[in-house]
Amino acid sequence: MRGWMSLALAGCVAAGALAGPWSTWRGPLGDGHSPEKGLPTTWGETQNLLWKAPLPGMGCSTPVVWGDSIFLTCVVEKDLLLLAYDTKGKEKWQAKLGSGNVPARTDEGNWASASAVTDGKHVWAFVASGDLACHAVDGTKVWAVNLQEKYGKFNIQFGMHSTPVLHDGKLFVQLLHTGAQLVIALDAATGKEAWKVTRPSEGTDENPHSYASPVLWQDGGKAYLVTHGNDHAVAHDLKDGHEIWRVVDLNPKDKYNKYLRFVASPVAAPGLIVVPTAKNGQVVGIKPGATGIVGPGSGHEQWRKPSNTPDVPSPLVADGLVYLCRENGTLICIDAASGQEYYQERTTAGRFRASPVLVDGHVLVTNRDKGTVTVVKAGKKFEKVADNTVPDVLAASPAIADGKIYLRGFKYLWAFGSPAR
Repeated sequence: MRGWMSLALAGCVAAGALAGPWSTWRGPLGDGHSPEKGLPTTWGETQNLLWKAPLPGMGCSTPVVWGDSIFLTCVVEKDLLLLAYDTKGKEKWQAKLGSGNVPARTDEGNWASASAVTDGKHVWAFVASGDLACHAVDGTKVWAVNLQEKYGKFNIQFGMHSTPVLHDGKLFVQLLHTGAQLVIALDAATGKEAWKVTRPSEGTDENPHSYASPVLWQDGGKAYLVTHGNDHAVAHDLKDGHEIWRVVDLNPKDKYNKYLRFVASPVAAPGLIVVPTAKNGQVVGIKPGATGIVGPGSGHEQWRKPSNTPDVPSPLVADGLVYLCRENGTLICIDAASGQEYYQERTTAGRFRASPVLVDGHVLVTNRDKGTVTVVKAGKKFEKVADNTVPDVLAASPAIADGKIYLRGFKYLWAFGSPAR
């Protein structure tokens, strides 16, 4: 089993090397991997800065990049905007997606927190007003729909921030809140519903509120969707949404936590799916061939750790290792096959909201408050390479494309790279 796991997880990196631009919030395969090589490991206002572009408003969405276009969302007063920049930092166009905004806990985020997704010809963006729209990359609107009007008002404490998944001509969205528990597939070309399923759960109190995003598991020609929230992770068939497997006891009934809402999303590699929970709870490694109910002791579980889940940053899997970034900046490295812990080390003090990114043998971990990205050498031993700081708030995950590292702050969009490239 260990040998098979190592080959499968290494294959994920090999597949990533063939992938394209940074097309969604966790990169070309949705797993936090960048195939880029030769990027600088140190940067700042006076080092390896290519440009910075002032943003018209605040947002937490990760930039997505394809060709000469960068897309992200923001809030300007009450307008929810989709912004397009070129890769030299010049604004190309703006499009209004919807209206309204409620800040989350004053400074944590706002209604522009879900990231866009692009295929290089079109870009799709979703904001917490329920507005979901498709634009051509030149800014022409193709279609728009309000998911609250179509599927019911969102009843969620801090807003709906789930990033859609684009795959095989469909856009997959999870709407998990007190008012509804739905998983939806839309035709990406038209916005029309392809299928809709109700996702049942016995969760109560705050737990029906999910701030996680669905993820796509792929291995060769096989693929399925994983949704996360309301006490469970659930795999769905892509053709009609029916349930393939369900992870249970993430919030055990005998010690039920009424406030265990999920924020961190799972991560899917060909040989392993890592399911986080919240508030220092469990982390579970799932075998992708699972079926039915998956609980403690199930043969479909690779391992189950009782604590040290990331609360907001999503996990990272690479080369037989799993990296977990706690919300306080502690980076944990464990064995992907056994769950054995190799290290647990603090990077920098502060709040961490962005998910870690792997690039060229390094893990990038982002401190929200200090504007610091810590570069850690990938491997079983903790080795800090650099702390790189900009004068901004960094709640979004880094995006990497075409020899550039993009950081989206509250004030600026930053681009770093080697000037000679």
